[in-house]
Amino acid sequence: MKFIEMTGKTLKVLISEDELHLNDLTASQVFDDTIVRVNQQGDIEVRRRDRWDVIGGLLGNYEQRMKHETGLDWAE
Repeated sequence: MKFIEMTGKTLKVLISEDELHLNDLTASQVFDDTIVRVNQQGDIEVRRRDRWDVIGGLLGNYEQRMKHETGLDWAE
């Protein structure tokens, strides 16, 4: 599966009102320096010490938003 990785700080910039709220990120222990990734289906995964946890998803034009904000493309 392909992903775009970023920090929690970048993810906060990308989130639209109809997606996760900042309180949801805090509850999921996503902070500015947390490593997160989004797959091509829009699922948001958080890097834990020994695994990745799915915490929600992005909707709409998330691919354009992510590529613009991170400067990255999909990677395996």
